[in-house]
Amino acid sequence: MPTYNAAWFDPPAPIAYVTLRNAHTGDSWADVPMLLDSGADVTLIPQAVIERLDVAVLADKSYELAGFDGSTSQVPAVRLEMIFLGRLFRGQFLLIDQEWGVLG
Repeated sequence: MPTYNAAWFDPPAPIAYVTLRNAHTGDSWADVPMLLDSGADVTLIPQAVIERLDVAVLADKSYELAGFDGSTSQVPAVRLEMIFLGRLFRGQFLLIDQEWGVLG
């Protein structure tokens, strides 16, 4: 069950903790904080976790993210497995350079 985090968000926002796994090596990282955002179009994974798991960035793939403030940025994508509430999700996820990800 998600908890609400008041340290990162004002007002407090729901955070879930997931496990990310490198599908090729089986290496995993548990308790990765993810902001629950049912309105997000994509799921964003913290870059630092991907570096620890040695997951390769997909070559020649870059996606443009647009923020509510109108800012844009180009981000890379990776393929990995995410375990959330006992369910396994395999797919392509985008990377973000911050402490928490976004579960969209």
